Amino acid sequence: MATPNDIDLLRFITCGSVDDGKSTLIGRLLFESQQIPEDQIAALKRDSRRFGTQGDSIDFALLVDGLSAEREQGITIDVAYRYFLSARRSFIVADTPGHEQYTRNMATGASTADLAVLLVDARTGLTVQTRRHAYLVSLMGLKHVVLAINKMDLLGYDEQRYRTIESDFARYARQLGFETLVVIPMSALRGDNVTTRSSAMPWYDGPSLIEHLDTIDIRRPPQAGSVFPVQWVSRPNADFRGYAGTLAAGELKLGDSLRVAQSGQIAKISRIVTGDGDRSTVTAGDAVTLCLDREIDISRGDVLSRADSPIETTDQFEATLVWLHEEPGLASRRYDLKLASQWTGASITAIKHRINVNTLAEEPARKLELNDITVCNIATTQPLAFEPYSNSRELGGFILVDRYTHATVAAGLIRHSLRRAQNVHRQSLSIDRQARETLNGHAGKVLWFTGLSGSGKSTIANALEVELHGRGLHTYILDGDNIRQGLNRDLGFTDTDRVENIRRIAEVAKLMMDAGLIVMTSFISPFRRERDLARELIGTDNFIEVFVDTPLAVCEQRDVKGLYRKAREGKIPNMTGVNSPYEAPLAADITIRTQETPLAESVRVLRERLESPD
Repeated sequence: MATPNDIDLLRFITCGSVDDGKSTLIGRLLFESQQIPEDQIAALKRDSRRFGTQGDSIDFALLVDGLSAEREQGITIDVAYRYFLSARRSFIVADTPGHEQYTRNMATGASTADLAVLLVDARTGLTVQTRRHAYLVSLMGLKHVVLAINKMDLLGYDEQRYRTIESDFARYARQLGFETLVVIPMSALRGDNVTTRSSAMPWYDGPSLIEHLDTIDIRRPPQAGSVFPVQWVSRPNADFRGYAGTLAAGELKLGDSLRVAQSGQIAKISRIVTGDGDRSTVTAGDAVTLCLDREIDISRGDVLSRADSPIETTDQFEATLVWLHEEPGLASRRYDLKLASQWTGASITAIKHRINVNTLAEEPARKLELNDITVCNIATTQPLAFEPYSNSRELGGFILVDRYTHATVAAGLIRHSLRRAQNVHRQSLSIDRQARETLNGHAGKVLWFTGLSGSGKSTIANALEVELHGRGLHTYILDGDNIRQGLNRDLGFTDTDRVENIRRIAEVAKLMMDAGLIVMTSFISPFRRERDLARELIGTDNFIEVFVDTPLAVCEQRDVKGLYRKAREGKIPNMTGVNSPYEAPLAADITIRTQETPLAESVRVLRERLESPD
């Protein structure tokens, strides 16, 4: 038997629908490779008898399905990685879950693989999840696929059934750009065509699975240029400064000039430090610490490259998104984005279309639902060093993270930069905010009134403006109804449109505050995260959230505009408080209860807050 040092490594995944036999196949491969200790085999036999899933036979899936929840449910939840050897090659295989709920785990496994084994139950043929996984495999850049038509023994090794599934998948796969596609009929449970060719299917003259995996050439063309994402700035003492990370692509050597992608600064490599001592060169995959010949501003998240092959940066790009969360994704909502070692705020500026995984047709979409695959435009709060995913997994693949729950909500693949982003630059103005505030005689502020329709937001804001105007202060009210008749007349009342409505208002309020005005916004603004986004954009010191806390029943009694009545009659489908949620502030700066507080008292409280030096 060869050793890992003698042969190359192939990483592959098993994927497909629930119960198509992925874990059983991997268990069979591990068993046939004769690398399972005797005590583990004995435990496997005991567990097989205890769970009884295969009668008196060994349940090979139990070798892989390690989580108790998986064993009880009979499905794979987590990504399980296993290492084994053949006579020619070493393998790392990822058993990925088939259930739709765990598509994120499948994408995780595919992101580091070289080949995909896509299993199909011969009895059911291609399913929606089969096609989704095939499409994801293509998206993740895997060019080599094995279609394993499993459980042929349950159909008496029917050749016609094999040919039908083979033909169906070939038609679907033509559009996915695979370089190799091998279709193998098998029974993972019985071992047919897994490691050796089966006598039960004399009509099949192709390789067994392991024969194919042993011989396929999966070498990728070398990535042009050198890419070094900085993971850590090492400063153990005043005499040492190094930049730790793993070289993602290319080669570097002592004396090479490096460029910081984000700033454009250049310095030369003076040392390459490793745990085993200094080196003169470093190649892709090596984890090292680089020292430079002069001090320049480099932080965690910066990306270094050879100075003669600089990396492009962008703050707007088109990407394919795989949505991985139960809560829908909305355009204009703010998320955190991680690309290599870079972190930044980001938002979806446009949902261009959704991919129908059955037909590969492009369909319209207003929001991103669980397992949706969409093409979107993304804007970031700061420029990112990037490459299209087709050129670089490291600088082209990213994740979106919910800013509140810290859950990973999407995996993204950069398609290309939106070039128009490079034509827009912030301009310095001669007159700044401080000069305008000095002229006005007071600071600019934003009072953000939020509450249900009919709560009294506009009434209080109007009364406050009259009071402030009478005192000679410069003010302006941005009222929801007025804004929707002009600036936001193109927006409806879906969740997506409501998010965009608040984003635009926050941007306008900030501009007016920079002009030195006291701005009062009177909008329902039902979602906490969008109100928090407004606070972040405007600045905590400039933002006063005013919660007009009036019970729904009181608002319905007032029903000044007749909206609640129409909503109860089913004429308004997205009425906040009735059939659309309102998320009350958890810690508003000021809370006003109109049932308890007279209007004049509310105005006094707000005026005193504005006059407060804090």
